[in-house]
Amino acid sequence: MSRLKNFALALMMSFAAFAVMTPAAQAQGTTVITIDEAKILRDSKAGKDIQAKLKSIETQINTELSPTRTSLETEGKALNTELQGKTREQIAADAALVTRLNAYDKKAGDFGKARQKAANEFALTERQALVDFNKALEPVLLEVVSQKGAGIVLSKSAVIYGVDSVDVSAEVISKLDAATPTISVVRKRIPDQPTQ
Repeated sequence: MSRLKNFALALMMSFAAFAVMTPAAQAQGTTVITIDEAKILRDSKAGKDIQAKLKSIETQINTELSPTRTSLETEGKALNTELQGKTREQIAADAALVTRLNAYDKKAGDFGKARQKAANEFALTERQALVDFNKALEPVLLEVVSQKGAGIVLSKSAVIYGVDSVDVSAEVISKLDAATPTISVVRKRIPDQPTQ
């Protein structure tokens, strides 16, 4: 059976299961709502606030790394110019050049570690911001669940079919904007590791 037929069969079975489950859920009085988590994060005031603050932190990190990056690029170009046309033996015989090459390699290695540390700090900061966002979102979502009398909340991305009336994302965004328009986002720092 082709992949297309397999997909079509799976899709039809999903709709059939949904059609069977929907009357059963309605008969039991279960209200189902959906939310679009990406839309809530993207469109809410708190989500936009997080995005702006993370962008600012990213700019700050790039500004901190930029002088060293520029210095290494300049020094690397100068060393490459000096190395052109020289054999390994000629380079090895020039003690001052070898010392400069070793110093450059160390600076480049240290910069790589600093860049990786900054990337890790940014990832920690982003993760903490999302944790804080979810903490602010939880009571708002529970309020909407209570108001709608919902027994089930599904992610809109996981729903194969659903009418727009079950998507409460706009209502959640509105309530979240009123309750928490900003989220504190502070750059997480990783302590320097002692050199070995």
